Amino acid sequence: MPDTAPQAIRAKLGIIAGGGDLPVKLLDACRRQGRPAFVIGLTGSAEPRPEDGVADAWASIGSVGKILGLLRDAGCTGVVMAGNVRRPDFATLRLDWKGIKVIPRIVAAARHGDDHLLRSLVTIFEEEGFKVVGADQILDDLLMPAGPLGRYDLPPALMPDLERGIIIVRALGAVDVGQGAVVAGGDAVAVEAAEGTDRMLARAAELRAGWTVRDGLLVKLPKPNQEKRVDLPTIGVATVEGAAAAGLAGIAVAAGATLVLDRDALVARADALGLFVVGIRR
Repeated sequence: MPDTAPQAIRAKLGIIAGGGDLPVKLLDACRRQGRPAFVIGLTGSAEPRPEDGVADAWASIGSVGKILGLLRDAGCTGVVMAGNVRRPDFATLRLDWKGIKVIPRIVAAARHGDDHLLRSLVTIFEEEGFKVVGADQILDDLLMPAGPLGRYDLPPALMPDLERGIIIVRALGAVDVGQGAVVAGGDAVAVEAAEGTDRMLARAAELRAGWTVRDGLLVKLPKPNQEKRVDLPTIGVATVEGAAAAGLAGIAVAAGATLVLDRDALVARADALGLFVVGIRR
């Protein structure tokens, strides 16, 4: 009987794993699809830890040659980069021979922001003959749809905050700073930078400590020219809980361009807390 499996499914995928749940979701999806995968955990960033048995190999972010060699030895043709990765201290980063060769390009790109840094990494992998794919190409069922996810929708009274949030996040994205902002009563309570969404929400919670009226929202959007294969906005249960702790009424994210992790759990938690989670097309 002829092999009719799509080439995209037969091809072995290398997963370069940072922290958080996304790399594990990718591995689970590959298993469901019957697609072979090889996981390289980035030391200092990746979870689960070695004893959890998910990573097939480990490498530091400066060991570029080792990472490329591991991918080739494993027979990978595609690569996906997923999870949170701490930006390294380039002055003290330990490099292998390939890392020494490419680090000037990476440092130069990093000076212009994270998106430029990620684009440079994509280019390096492509130059080495790997096809870089986005997590959304493997996890298309996790993309945020348009409209509300759970029981609650964005109330008309919060439309001005949404519009202001969109303006702020687009301005942040235009200078490659962040993907999110917290807006309440027309005020920019917090904007996302290197700390990430969870810490931004924690800061917003501190600023709004004692606030008794739940209002405002978190807005998350991709940057205008973002390299979406490696850095799509992502939300999960922790995002909902962080928004609730900050006294917000809900969350608005880009439909079709945001990954939603543990959707059922996220919806259940948002409904229990009385928060809306909506996908917008702007």
